[in-house]
Amino acid sequence: MKRHEHEGGRERKKEKGRRSGGRERGQKRREKYARILDYLPYGHSDNSRAVYQRKPLAQAIGEVTLVLMELSPKSEKSDKIPAVYERVYIGEGEREVIDHVVKRLNYDELTPTAKLELPFLLERLVKEDEVKFIRAFNEARSITTRLHTLDLLPGIGKKLMWAILEERKKGAFSDFDDLTRRVKGLHHPEKIIARRIEEEIKYENTKYKLFMRH
Repeated sequence: MKRHEHEGGRERKKEKGRRSGGRERGQKRREKYARILDYLPYGHSDNSRAVYQRKPLAQAIGEVTLVLMELSPKSEKSDKIPAVYERVYIGEGEREVIDHVVKRLNYDELTPTAKLELPFLLERLVKEDEVKFIRAFNEARSITTRLHTLDLLPGIGKKLMWAILEERKKGAFSDFDDLTRRVKGLHHPEKIIARRIEEEIKYENTKYKLFMRH
């Protein structure tokens, strides 16, 4: 094989790989795990079928994308009833508790129980992944000349915003404890972030999205 033909083949393979990689990066992220918000042993109450014909359902939120979803538990696994806050596997391959994802939900489709539990579960998810969510403070930036991303966080007024920015100049915040220790007057950052996420879930047309970017 001539040298230029061999090199041309390699270049074509590289270009194909680049195109393929671009498609993979452009694909939507798929959740592997979800957290249960509510379990409906007989499905929705407005189901007109006889009780014995109804299939159980669960409402949940994805751990990474924070997307609300409806799940179909495995009916033959009656001893594996998903509990509120339980972490269930919904990725590829064998699933122990969940048979399949039924559909994506919007906030208004949640049951009263799921709506009640959502803020508490969001706080838990934020606390469990401090490394990710502390970036909301470490990487906060100006959106316009009059609006900063910190302005979008509930309870963060101008005074706290400037205190965070001034303290950040001395070094990035390592975790929530470090943040609250260094910025006086800022308490429970996990609650602040959870409240913002809940707002973005409730109002899907929110102009500025800090966390719901999927």
